[in-house]
Amino acid sequence: MKQWITRQDGLEKLELVDTPEPSDLDDGDVLVKINCVSLNYRDTEVCSGTFGFHPSADRKDEPIVPCSDICGTVIKVSRNSAYQKGDRVMAIFKQSHLTGQMKEQDFESLLGAPLPGCLTQYRVFPSAGLVKVPQYLTDEEASTLPVAAVTAWMALNTFQPLGSPLKGRGKVVLIQGTGGVSVSALQMAHALQLTTIVTSSSDEKLKRAQQLGATYAINYKKNPDWHEAVLEMTDGKGADVVLECGGADTLAKSFKCVAFGGQISCVGYVSGKDASSQMNTNVLALSRNVTLKGIVCGPKDRFEEMLQLYQETEVHPVIDRTFEFLEAKTALRYLAEGGHMGKVVVKVA
Repeated sequence: MKQWITRQDGLEKLELVDTPEPSDLDDGDVLVKINCVSLNYRDTEVCSGTFGFHPSADRKDEPIVPCSDICGTVIKVSRNSAYQKGDRVMAIFKQSHLTGQMKEQDFESLLGAPLPGCLTQYRVFPSAGLVKVPQYLTDEEASTLPVAAVTAWMALNTFQPLGSPLKGRGKVVLIQGTGGVSVSALQMAHALQLTTIVTSSSDEKLKRAQQLGATYAINYKKNPDWHEAVLEMTDGKGADVVLECGGADTLAKSFKCVAFGGQISCVGYVSGKDASSQMNTNVLALSRNVTLKGIVCGPKDRFEEMLQLYQETEVHPVIDRTFEFLEAKTALRYLAEGGHMGKVVVKVA
């Protein structure tokens, strides 16, 4: 079989190699034929050697298969497997994170570094590391859910009890940008009947966001004081939940337009990882009684909870572009350029 490998030394050095197809299964394992892989910005960082969030995900001593998000078909099962041949499945990002808050040891189970990833034709998974695909979704659509959609779900519902997601109740969600996590959050917030405000530098993308259900749209290039626009749109209240994707360039303004007692869900760092800002986060958090929460995807049970909403409302993920397996390097480069809206998918099968 064929698979892509990286030595974490640059996107251009990604290699397509031949390797034996997996054959041995431990008790509870299944062999999955990978149909589609969707890409995350993290994948470009792993290939470039710049991820570096945790030592376990930054080992560069040997080649690794990148990427984590798949839709595949079970083709071989072992004893005590929870799946049958022919089942369509998705892999959870943190293979050990099944419920509750993430623990540090869960960093050891990230697909695509430090664990071998999924940009390959076949891979063995433990049954616990998989969930079933809703029948109405295509392979391409399903592959987009494990990181982007689950991250968005947790950004919206982190502190909601399992099984009772935030719905209606006059809640306002501010969503920065139109990448994979942001578009997923917009679609779910719309399905939950929440008021949504989307920011982008592109009028074309904002128009598309409104077609997907965005209540309000703000071009932050034309309106650099976008936090004031958020307050105006909400009659001074602000947003109950802010999807904070910008990082250093946006966090101060997020604090200024979050509702009193609201939540800022930190899901990205488009403006970089520079932590040298002298911004007094304590004062800003206290000024509006804000909860600041880092979101690193979510556990398996919250993934399955999210899928209930997808099945009930038949949300169809937004796919910007699909590439063939041999074009994986081009696909990652396209994602890194940042011009996409929604998800970028690689067809493997």
